[in-house]
Amino acid sequence: MSGGAAGVDARIRPVRDGDWPGVAALEAAAYAGSSLTEGRAALESKGRASPDTCFVLDIDGHVAGYLLSLPYPMFRYPALARSDEPAHDSRNLHLHDIVVAREQRGRGWGGGLLARLTAAARPRFEHISLVAVDGMASFWAAHGYRTHPRVRLPESYGDNAVYMSIAVPGSGTSPSKEVARFPRPVS
Repeated sequence: MSGGAAGVDARIRPVRDGDWPGVAALEAAAYAGSSLTEGRAALESKGRASPDTCFVLDIDGHVAGYLLSLPYPMFRYPALARSDEPAHDSRNLHLHDIVVAREQRGRGWGGGLLARLTAAARPRFEHISLVAVDGMASFWAAHGYRTHPRVRLPESYGDNAVYMSIAVPGSGTSPSKEVARFPRPVS
């Protein structure tokens, strides 16, 4: 996705080293007053784990949004605020965080970031998982994500956090296969 209003240079592109101050600032603003903020070092570690599945919304040279994802075993999730080691060998891509700057919301940029993620996931991954926080489970369900209430989440994700996943469109994995492969509850 590229373009935008006349005279505005807007595009979704891979994260670069110089983007991390902007990513960290957006993350801090998005999660201010909650236990969900992680800080720059933890965010960067997720980007280093899988640079080809992490993107920024660049508007006129400024980071106006981001999406961080990394291969992670199905029904598991990265710890918040902890630097992760190299990416797991997994057919599941975990969408760790997506944020669009408040002034850019409602313009389709979140959908653009998700479309870019799906395109990147299609050749290598069967599923995309996430932990819906701050009451966002209904948003993700409306986009086809299924809840997995048996997956236990730590308190750090918040009281109403929900683990969810979707089969990657075009990967050959059907939603029925996704449900059939659910393991015993994770603790």
